[in-house]
Amino acid sequence: MSTTPLPGIGVQYDLTTRESRHLSVVAHRDGTRTVNVYRSDDPDACAQSLHLTGPEAASLIDALMPGHHSPNVLHTTDLGLVAERMELAGQSDWNGRVLGDLRLRTETGASVVAVLRRAEAIPSPAPDFRLAGGDTLIVIGTREGVEAAAAILGRGV
Repeated sequence: MSTTPLPGIGVQYDLTTRESRHLSVVAHRDGTRTVNVYRSDDPDACAQSLHLTGPEAASLIDALMPGHHSPNVLHTTDLGLVAERMELAGQSDWNGRVLGDLRLRTETGASVVAVLRRAEAIPSPAPDFRLAGGDTLIVIGTREGVEAAAAILGRGV
């Protein structure tokens, strides 16, 4: 499987099946998904495209991976790492503070790898990056570390 970032849109995942069929899934930033199936005689020609709402995509994920229950989990690897979206509430005590004040990596081992703000993605934000209510933090780490990071974000100062 290959992954292609689509700036301002999301991420595209491409897969060629054992039967040499090309599939792609576009994970849109708004939580919707587009599943594309390409023609077997022309792998560059899309034969079918299906747009799924967030809840529909979650139902499909549950059907394909019955142990998966969190709509915020983005990806799990064989290394035991997960990436999760965490929204910073407008009334959060962290609103207006710098990312380094969270001390997430020190306290939990999890890292903020990107911040989504309105229509902009800020990859690898520095410790002096100022947080704002409504920001969505992309946090990666072990399941335990990510859960601890969520607790810190929810707890405030």
